[in-house]
This record gives sequence, C-alpha cells and structure tokens, in this order.
Amino acid sequence: MCGIAGYVNFDGNSVSYNNLKKMTDAIFHRGPDGEGHWYESNVGLGHRRLAIIDLSDRAQQPMTSFTNRYIITYNGEVYNFRDIRRVLEKKGYKFFSNSDTEVVLNAWVEWGKDSVTKFNGMFAFAIFDKLKNNIYLVRDRYGIKPLYYAHFGSTFLFASEQKAILENNKIKKELDHKALLEYFTFQNIFTDRTFLKNIKILNPATIMKINAVTGKMTSYIYWDYSFIGNKFIKKKEEYNEELKYLIKQAVQRQLISDVELGSYLSGGMDSGTITAITSEKFNNLKTFTCGFDLSSASGVELAFDERIKAESMSAYFKTEHYETILKAGDMEKSIPHLVHHLEEPRVGQSYPNLYIAKLASKFVKVILSGVGGDELFGGYPWRYFRTSFCKNFEDYIDQYYLFWQRLISNKDIKTTFSPIWDKVNDVWTRDVFRNVFKDRHKNSTRLEDFINNSLYFECKTFLHGLFIIEDKISMSQSLETRVPFMDNDLVNFAMSCPVKLKINKLNEIIQLNENDFYNKRDEYFKKTNDGKQILRQAMSEYIPLNIINAPKQGFSSPDASWFKGPSIDFVREKLNDDNSEIYNYLNKDILRTLINQHLEGCSNKRLLIWSFLYVNEWIRQNLFLKSHKVN
Repeated sequence: MCGIAGYVNFDGNSVSYNNLKKMTDAIFHRGPDGEGHWYESNVGLGHRRLAIIDLSDRAQQPMTSFTNRYIITYNGEVYNFRDIRRVLEKKGYKFFSNSDTEVVLNAWVEWGKDSVTKFNGMFAFAIFDKLKNNIYLVRDRYGIKPLYYAHFGSTFLFASEQKAILENNKIKKELDHKALLEYFTFQNIFTDRTFLKNIKILNPATIMKINAVTGKMTSYIYWDYSFIGNKFIKKKEEYNEELKYLIKQAVQRQLISDVELGSYLSGGMDSGTITAITSEKFNNLKTFTCGFDLSSASGVELAFDERIKAESMSAYFKTEHYETILKAGDMEKSIPHLVHHLEEPRVGQSYPNLYIAKLASKFVKVILSGVGGDELFGGYPWRYFRTSFCKNFEDYIDQYYLFWQRLISNKDIKTTFSPIWDKVNDVWTRDVFRNVFKDRHKNSTRLEDFINNSLYFECKTFLHGLFIIEDKISMSQSLETRVPFMDNDLVNFAMSCPVKLKINKLNEIIQLNENDFYNKRDEYFKKTNDGKQILRQAMSEYIPLNIINAPKQGFSSPDASWFKGPSIDFVREKLNDDNSEIYNYLNKDILRTLINQHLEGCSNKRLLIWSFLYVNEWIRQNLFLKSHKVN
C-alpha cells in the first residue's frame, strides 16, 4: 500500500524534480517508509512507500522493468501475485525481489493491458512505456484504491489523492457545482466528478492511455458487475458449501503480509466472519471496535453501541481486543482533519472510521474489514422491497431514485440551489441515477431482476463511496485496509447466487396482495434481518447464533440524538452564521428550515446536518483560505 503521483508535459518541457517531490511530499502519510522518483524528459513518476510485502530496498519504486522499457509506480496489493509469478518464471522471467510490484510489472511486460484481468486484489498504478511514449493509468475492478487526474493546458497530472495534484499552483481551485448537486441529492457522487472542477477520479475497472507526445487520451472499462443470479443450477447445500470454501479462501489469500495485521470487529456478522477465519490462523489476533457514549441518545440509537457484542465475539475467538469510545464533541473536533484527508465527501458520517483507524494504527500496519458483505449478499432488504411492484425498468428507476434522494428531495432542489441554479439547471439527477445502469438491465420485469439491479447499483455507487472513505481515512494513519469480501472468486459467486438464497422473505413479497399494498408492504420496509441468508447459514458454524440471527445494523454513531443534544450549539452556530461559506452556493433560508426540523425534533435530518457541516468546512479550506494545514 502506498501513494503514487506523476505528471507529463505535452509541450516537451522537462519534468522538475522539485515539483515531483512536492507531489509525493503532500501524500507522505500514505507511505512514510520511503520515497522514490523517476523522471526523464517530459515524464515523471513519484512514489511514497508503506512497506507491507518485501520490506527490503529491492521493492523500492518507481520500478523499472528488466527490459528498461517500462516504469511503474504502484499502489495496492495483488494477493495472487505468487501464482502469477510462477507462471512468469516458467516463461523465463527472472525476479530480483519478493514484491508484488515486480510481478505486476512483469505481467504487463508479458501480457500488456490483458494482465489486469489476472490480478486478484486492490490496486491503482501508472506504467510508462518508453518505446511508445504512452502512460497507462489503471484502477482495480471495484475501485478499492483511488486515483485522480487533472488535465489543463499542456500538463497532465495524476495521484492517489487530490492534494498531490494541487501542489501544482497552476490549477485553479473552483467548486464543481454539478458535483455539489449530485452530493446534496445522493450524499455521494456517481459520476467521475469531484468537488474540484479541474480534477476527476478515474472510474473503477478503467484503463486510461495518455500519449506523452501528442496528449491524446483514450480509456475503456475492462470489467463490470453482473448480478444474474435467478435460477438454481445446483442444490442449496452445494451453494452453502461453496460459499464457505470461498470465504475461507478469500481471507487466507489476504493474510499475506510481512508486517502484523489485525481485524475490525464491529459486533456484526461481516466483521465477525473475517475475524472468525483469521483467528484460526493467528493466536491473539488484535481486534478493534469503536463504541459510543449513549448517555444522550434516544430511540433506535440506544442500540448503536455494539461493544458488548464485539467483546463477546472477541472472547469467543480469543482475540486481543481494543476499543475506543466516542462522544459528541469528537465529531466536532474531527471535521477539519476529515476534510483535509477525505477530500470530497461520500456516504454516511465518516468520523467514527477516523477514530478507529487511529486506534488500530497504534498496534498494526494492516487491518481487515468486512466492507462489501451487505452489497454482495443483499444486506438491505428493506431497500429492495420498495421496488416490489415495479412494472418495468423505468418504473424501477423512478422508485429507487426517490429512495436514494438522501439529502435534498426533488421538490426542494431548485430553491435550495437558487444561488447557483443557473449553473446546474441543465442537470437532471434522475438521469445521473439512470446512467449508472446504462442499458444493462433495461429488460428487467421480475422482482428478482429488480433486486439484482439494486445490488448492481449499490456496488457501483454506495460501495465505491465506502471504499474511498476506507482508503483515505486508513491511509491518513499509514494503515492499509484489506477487504476480503472483494476477492474475485467470491464476488463472482455472489453475482451468480440466486436471489432467493440471499433474501429470506422473497416468496412472501412476491405473493403480497396489491389490494392490501400499503399496510403489508410497510411491514416489510421495517425488516432488518431478512438479508444475507446464505452468508448467515454458511457462517453458522463459525459465528455465535445470536450474531447470525441478529437484525442488520449499520456501523453508525448516534448523531440524530447528538445533533439535538450535546452538539446542538455547534450546529446552530454554523447554521445561523450568515457568513458561513456554504451560503454562497446554497439557500440559507431553505437549509435552515430543513435542519431546524431536526433540531426541533420534527424529522431526522442527521445526514443533511453532517453534510452541511462537512461541506461548509470543505469550502472554507479549499476556496476561502489562502493556506491550510491539518496535522
């Protein structure tokens, strides 16, 4: 795991070492174990190293191929690199390190762009072909590792984080108003936009080619999700056994490391699955939990602290367990640091992730996470049931689009964005939502089809947002996060697994009487333990039954209560300040009205409040401060 950066001057001007070093210095936190720079004429590649596999100097980057034709700067882990290495050795390749970087480089020498289809892991890298003067930017299938780029004038820049690109003082910091519209609709960004107009994110599973002489750029997507599981092609018991095998295989693949690793343990089934299998391999595995002070919580948030469950599982798996407990004030203190490191905002409130990453980084260098289990195996049935009676694909889009308006609804969009409406009025967010699918699922007609559509959508958008959060926050603490659920073989299984094995009450939903639509359907909206049935069954011999059968609960802090209680003065101070930076872009009267609905106990606007606080600080740091540094 590392940080990468680089740039090319299409006008032929030589790359400056000082400029390249400024870029890598900006992402020092991603790789405090070493740095490297390669530059020749108008092309430069930089690297910051977090040493995980092969700690020797032989694994330093940027790395040059034995032919001297290719140079790579690489971030990530390819877990099957030893298998690929054996194939390459049979073809006559010699290796001088034990790193996966050298394997990725030689694989590219042998197979070119086709090599990426052989990699099982997480990665973002750049390869320069000196012979053809082409730079290739590559991102993994699922978008676990981020990669950003910017093109202005005769300069092209790329890096693991935007802050490295911004070291080039020629880049003008301008807010992308359309990205802001996306975010305040979905609390996420579905396109390749970022909050900065001149910086884009390379989409997952994408290879971009840039010619260093002509500046010509082309890109293509080499892989995509395909949830097609409808029909049973084998017995239920066979599916269960295969899943059990694949989970164990996935975890074992990702245990490869030359440094100590640990596991998050939230108290839920996904992190429990990872911990259960890992603890079989390691005695006294270190596990980490984030809990919450619930003294001012109320309602459903009284159950948000899962420390008791986590402690119980720690005792069951015999792990060495550590906890951190958050209070309302911790959210307030975290925002400037989060904005600096996370950069563009994404799904949910991400500050608990920061505190637990800080805790884990004191003890280990690699951490395993259960992210991905819900999205692959149908962990959110109450979402999918909202599309139970869709007539066709466009009807499904209409229904699911309304559900995913997490912050500002359609009826309030125009008035909320009135200060900049003339800059965003050509964007219809339903089209943004619809374009996620392209035309892959337009022939959907059955409930199983619509659920598969939802799984596809959530992997492409929600899960991608979670990966960006996980990477940026963990790497801010020089900590590598691995996600075993995103093993290629396991993902392939999940996509082909019949929906009826994932959702427990699917038959009952199908048989609902449309004449009694509302009452019955509303009941199903409330269900939280109907999902991930095959995963629950497969892991029943590893995880205590009280965890297996527990209702689904996301990792979340009791912000709804805190915003009305201990943090209400903090929220009101920002909200009632006419000089708050966000009011240059969003209508203050509308925002105040919506947020006061929460403060007065009329509705739950916790996500909107968090987004308001985050974006206001982002604007302050990026557009209104001449200089800003967060330690």
